[in-house]
Amino acid sequence: MAITSANQLELLQTAEAVAREKMIDPGLVVEAMEESLARAAKSRYGAEMDIRVSIDRRTGRATFTRVRTVVDEDELENYQAEVTPAQAAELVKPVRPAVSVTAAKRTVELEGEEPRNETFRRFALKVQGQGSDQIDQSALPGIGDEIVDEVPPVELGRIAAQSAKQVILQKVREAERDRQYDEFKDRAGTIINGVVKREEYGNVIVDVGRGEAILRRNEKIGREAYRPQDRIRCYIKDVRRETRGPQIFLSRTAPEFMAELFKMEVPEIYDGIIEIKAVARDPGSRAKIAVISYDSGIDPVGACVGMRGSRVQAVVNELQGEKIDIIPWNEDVPTFLVNALQPAEVSKVVLDEEAERIEVVVPDEQLSLAIGRRGQNVRLASQLTGLDIDIMTEEEESKRRQAEFEDRTKLFMDTLDLDEFFAQLLVSEGFTNLEEVAYVELDELLVIDGVDEDTANELQARARDVLEEQARKALERAREMGVEDSLVNFEGLTPQMLEALAEDGIKSLEDFATCADWELAGGWTSVDGQRVKDDGLLEKFEVGLEEAQNLVMTARVLLGWVDPTELEPEATEDDDTESASEEAEEE
Repeated sequence: MAITSANQLELLQTAEAVAREKMIDPGLVVEAMEESLARAAKSRYGAEMDIRVSIDRRTGRATFTRVRTVVDEDELENYQAEVTPAQAAELVKPVRPAVSVTAAKRTVELEGEEPRNETFRRFALKVQGQGSDQIDQSALPGIGDEIVDEVPPVELGRIAAQSAKQVILQKVREAERDRQYDEFKDRAGTIINGVVKREEYGNVIVDVGRGEAILRRNEKIGREAYRPQDRIRCYIKDVRRETRGPQIFLSRTAPEFMAELFKMEVPEIYDGIIEIKAVARDPGSRAKIAVISYDSGIDPVGACVGMRGSRVQAVVNELQGEKIDIIPWNEDVPTFLVNALQPAEVSKVVLDEEAERIEVVVPDEQLSLAIGRRGQNVRLASQLTGLDIDIMTEEEESKRRQAEFEDRTKLFMDTLDLDEFFAQLLVSEGFTNLEEVAYVELDELLVIDGVDEDTANELQARARDVLEEQARKALERAREMGVEDSLVNFEGLTPQMLEALAEDGIKSLEDFATCADWELAGGWTSVDGQRVKDDGLLEKFEVGLEEAQNLVMTARVLLGWVDPTELEPEATEDDDTESASEEAEEE
């Protein structure tokens, strides 16, 4: 089939029909046709040639042109698509009236010849004269210019036509994918209604209007089963552009799905009067949602429950009967945790903010209720608060406190040469270690029954003697292990700290300066979704993360690794303005 023998308007009509069907720009379809015809022409004229096709958007006429780029003679590689300046000058002589030269914004052709392609007509530059010696030398093609001449249309055989069809289909699919991605990329994080098309290996393919989405089996609630043509409501979890096209991933187990459902059912949430602060779910079984009201006249829990539970019941029905606990949010973490562990009663809460852990003490008969079936209740409370929760009974907590009391009593008896009764008095008053006894204000010792000023002074003297002896022995052991004077003389490290560092191979100031702050102070990391404790070298000496960072940076400054001026915060423009205002006021 020759392209010239076909109805030229048929190309444009076909492009418009395909564009309407796929809901894409007709220009993209025309560009796909141009590329497919160019490929067919290359198979006819040679794959190394640069053949281009331009379809007139008004008449449908297809123009086939051969393009040759002017390159330096040393860079000439493709003799079919590249020419040297000398060859280019020969090609634009008057004997070649159909040849034109295109640069960035120009086309050079002979007098009397209008460029046939409208793309070139815009940049036409007439050359006066009839002979090659009369051509304006400045208009001759230079390095980087393109020489364009028209070639006869090709005959599209069966194979070429099939290849052209595949190119057009591929381009149309790419355009359709781009359109689908642009439509759904901004809808991530919202709820969408769709129709089930089919199920593949447990994954549900959902028709969402102008595309398909996938609901993976691990994103379904429990043992949900769907049949074709079933209507389904899902949360758009992610929209990604992949090689095979945009992938729309749906979810019915995401906590955000429940939050969006409540936003649809509770007008106060939609209006921003009530805010959902946290959601924790065990999909298909139980969930906890924390809400707060910014209007003192509106109860957040009651608004979410609705009249006779109508609002929360609508969400429960959508989630296949998932039980939902609606909890009032509180900025005070222990109070919020007590609410989150409902319906269990909590006797005591101990929060460790640095370790992001919290200890909860419950009555013996409330332990199973607080933990929940298979640990569900405490697990959801942990997700809701973002803290690791340790639950113990009052009996277990009492035993632990008794053990700590006995250990501290024994410490004071052995080190301070006290009898059991006096040592217990110290522990009862809250003293936990020798440092507190040695360096506490004298008045705090005098409040203990039976302790006068002489006794208090004697207690502190004994404690300081013990601490000094311990420090001396620790320093001796550290030096025996090879600790250098540069580290010994470094301010901020005690002999016991030096000993602990030496046991880990840190024996010089350079070694210490290479440490990370978390290596010294310890911390928590997540491994396979579980929080794992990293013990710090100086953690037992109560060295925090900020203190460890300051020690390491000080060591680096002393070694010249860090410029101290870089550590000083730069004065902001606001600070400068305030300083200038203060100076003006003083004047």
